[in-house]
Amino acid sequence: MNHVVVVDLGYGDAGKGTVVDWLCATRPVHTVVRFNGGAQAAHNVVLPDGRQHTFAQFGAGTFRPGVRTHLSRYVVVDPLALAAEADHLTSVGVPDALDRLTVDGDALLATPYHRAANRAREMARGADRHGSCGLGVGESVAYGLAHPDEAPRVADCRHPERLRRRLTLLRDRLTAELGPLDAPPVADCLPAFTGFADRVRIVDGTYLAGVLRAGTCVFEGAQGVLLDEWHGFHPYTTWSTTTFANAETLLTEAGLAGSAQRLGVLRTTTTRHGPGPLVTEDPALPFTDPRNPTNPWQGRFRFGHFDAVAHRYALAVAGGVDGLALTHLDLTGRPDSPAQRAPGTGCPTDGGPAPLRICRRYDTLDRLDPGPPGDLDRQAALTARLAAARPVYDDGPPTDWVAAVEAALDVPVTLTSHGPTAADKIARSAQVAGQLVAVPG
Repeated sequence: MNHVVVVDLGYGDAGKGTVVDWLCATRPVHTVVRFNGGAQAAHNVVLPDGRQHTFAQFGAGTFRPGVRTHLSRYVVVDPLALAAEADHLTSVGVPDALDRLTVDGDALLATPYHRAANRAREMARGADRHGSCGLGVGESVAYGLAHPDEAPRVADCRHPERLRRRLTLLRDRLTAELGPLDAPPVADCLPAFTGFADRVRIVDGTYLAGVLRAGTCVFEGAQGVLLDEWHGFHPYTTWSTTTFANAETLLTEAGLAGSAQRLGVLRTTTTRHGPGPLVTEDPALPFTDPRNPTNPWQGRFRFGHFDAVAHRYALAVAGGVDGLALTHLDLTGRPDSPAQRAPGTGCPTDGGPAPLRICRRYDTLDRLDPGPPGDLDRQAALTARLAAARPVYDDGPPTDWVAAVEAALDVPVTLTSHGPTAADKIARSAQVAGQLVAVPG
């Protein structure tokens, strides 16, 4: 079936959504499978006619007719945010997104109480904020770990009384710990959750195996490997496994272990939304990203030069990839990547070439070694080392970005992206491209 797993090898925002959309535009994809994260994901897809949507829970192939979305048990599902996302998709010409959605009943629910607790904790940190998105995803995971038999799950939405008990217990526990929460009464929440169960097809864990045998699937990761819950730079991480691990588990359960291509996504700039290490950060870089504005929870969107040290670490943590999708080549101003783009694409403000460089080593070290999962003290110590590290640039901006990235990471670039639409992608490998056809609008 030629399944593909798409994972971001940075801090997120590398262009997973546009890569997934391209995959769904160039081959007959049956389903996009989400395998981590939740409503905090923000995968932007732009069509040539100007329509755009920021995919959070729906798969980024949803603009393509017939492509389905499956939310696996590893996704934290927020029915209220899902309804709002479906409304926006309807407004941009996709009225059947909910009809093409299936959700694993064992997935955790994100509720207004999780969101309120998440925001209360983050505000209490003051200047030491972790950069949370404030949507309660991590809070849902933490509660699920602490109370696995009582945490609200998607299947509970089909059983109103059980859900009422679990939501009440959740609210009471969080209120006892944090004080009054800025969230509605349980009775006001219930209709939205039961309505979700009436509208969406909820399935059990055996469903996905059939989907994987019915047609090609694209597994769409959320966030980035450098934010991974165990291997990211603690405490500036997510409560989610952002590597290929969850997708590989789902494939193994279906009897398809090792059958999918592993595609890593990187952009020519190493970026980060919110606090935490970004060794190559350079405020002089003349970039903006209108789809990642400053917000009260994550703060500003930060730009840095291409950090080969950090991305080599991500590759090691993730267990390697079959190929790379290199995005935002339009920011480099090189002959193979036009710099003149429409306003709002994140290009240099003067339209000229950007002085982007590649950092292959730091002043204090030239490699980062992965440690065992779960050793957060080790990860915190690594964070401290990165805070003191400074980038070293041995040469000027590359004249051939694809070759330079391949040499720095020892991985082939199999797809390049020179703009926000599927038509701006160029396949460099028949293995990744599948059947090379004209990209539809």
